[in-house]
Order: sequence, then structure tokens, then C-alpha cells
Amino acid sequence: MNVDVAPTAGHTGPARHFSIRLSATARGGRLARHLSAEQLASWGCPHDSEGNRTASLLVAELAANAAVHGRVAGRDFGLRLTLHPEDATLRIELTDARLDHRPPVTGTLAPAAPDTESGRGLLLVEALSTHWGATSGDPYSKTVWCEVALC
Repeated sequence: MNVDVAPTAGHTGPARHFSIRLSATARGGRLARHLSAEQLASWGCPHDSEGNRTASLLVAELAANAAVHGRVAGRDFGLRLTLHPEDATLRIELTDARLDHRPPVTGTLAPAAPDTESGRGLLLVEALSTHWGATSGDPYSKTVWCEVALC
């Protein structure tokens, strides 16, 4: 599901949060993946679990998009993880400075040509997450988010 408003129904209990700002570079993208994996491990989802590996891949793809397509010189991207323990759902949010570069709508993603090296990230996000989309909370940034069941 790709909508402008994130789904909130079903998440009523207390949530755990982690957020950080990182440089909109390849190094920032790698750090986002590593920090996410470590945070999930501290929340009880071990590094070698399927949930941690899937979430790390989703963070890596969204962070790479934020660093490549959402980059504005001198501006960082934000990573936010929200774990809803009542149903083991993780919400991943990457906020970047390019409001004008919004992802396509779910179901309209075209497969990348076999001979290209890029263009598959959002296809992975769509395939591995239960919900995903993009929101704009202010006139200066956009947030691409997804949700995934951890365990």
C-alpha cells in the first residue's frame, strides 16, 4: 500500500523508538543499516534472525535512495525506527530533503532492465514490506516509510 497518510490503526500499545540524522552519503547509508541492525538486536531481534536481516535490507534500500535521489548539499537524512511490540511490527522511516522526488505509487513500479545496475530498490521494499508509502510533513522534506513484521 502506498498512500500519503501512514496507517495507524492497530497500533495502540507502547512503542519503542530510535532516530538519528546521518549524512546523505553512501557512508551514511551503510551506517543507517548497521545502526538499525544493532538497535533491533538490543530490542530482542537477533542479528541472525530473518526479521533483522529483512529490516536491515529495507533500511539499506531506503537509505541508499535518500542518499542518491534525496540528497541536497549540506542536508542530512533522518532515520526513524518504531517498534510496536504488541504485534512485532517495525516501522522504518527515512526523511530526506528532496520533496520534489517522490517515489511512484504502489503497483506502478516497472521492473528494471536486466542489464542495469540500479532500479530495484523500491521493488524490494514493495515485496518485503506489508505497507509502504511516502508522506510530506513540511514544505522542506519527504518521508518514505515501510512496515515489516519482525517475528
